[in-house]
Amino acid sequence: MTSAMPALYIGHGAPPLLDDPIWSGQLSAWAADLPRPKAILIVSAHWESAPVSLTASHAPLVYDFGGFAPRYYQMTYETPDATALAQRVAAMMPGGEPVHQHATRGLDHGAWVPLKIMYPQADIPVLQMSLPTDDPHRLMKLGERLRPLRDEGVLIIGSGFLTHGLPFLKEFRIEAEAPGWSQDFDLWAADALARGDVDLLSDYKAKAPGMPYAHPTVEHYTPLFVTLGAATAADTPGSQVIDGYWMGLSKRSLQVA
Repeated sequence: MTSAMPALYIGHGAPPLLDDPIWSGQLSAWAADLPRPKAILIVSAHWESAPVSLTASHAPLVYDFGGFAPRYYQMTYETPDATALAQRVAAMMPGGEPVHQHATRGLDHGAWVPLKIMYPQADIPVLQMSLPTDDPHRLMKLGERLRPLRDEGVLIIGSGFLTHGLPFLKEFRIEAEAPGWSQDFDLWAADALARGDVDLLSDYKAKAPGMPYAHPTVEHYTPLFVTLGAATAADTPGSQVIDGYWMGLSKRSLQVA
């Protein structure tokens, strides 16, 4: 490979994303524009676990959602064995930070829902890594350790949602108008990302408008810092490939070189 794979931060949506022609079309077109990955390493908001933990190849999907149509619980996404990538990732971690190889955990919906759209053939090895902390600086260090994988053809993805104030939503329609707190946080983040202001993005609890409504819990925002850490230069602005709102939440997504 002559150049490194990019790294992405994406919004992953709930299972109905699979039926949304607009957002699914954007994700599909984005994937088609990328070089074909040799493997995918994805960090999802829906697996917070320390120490760093890795999924098991060929383990069943995790259906970590409720109240949706039965067909979503019957979906599969069987990808090639990712054991080699798991071994490579484990070897990249410092000696004092052990890696737990989970024996039975498969991909959760923060991983398999968007990947089912982006790579529907399921013919690329996929490894999911847990979020071991919510500290932006530690997550950026984690991304930095993973950065060499990009030169080996691995697509690194942080999967979250740029705003995720589910308790404060009043409508659950895909086309629902975004609440003020969601718009305010989204536009603040868009500006900071466009300027490469990593320090401001890291200080979101104190500096971002719309808090804490935009993120009453922070696990959908913090995968961004794994992506920024994996960038060649974290303070070089990336490309904001997708924007807009879904059920009032920001689906803004980023690609870094």
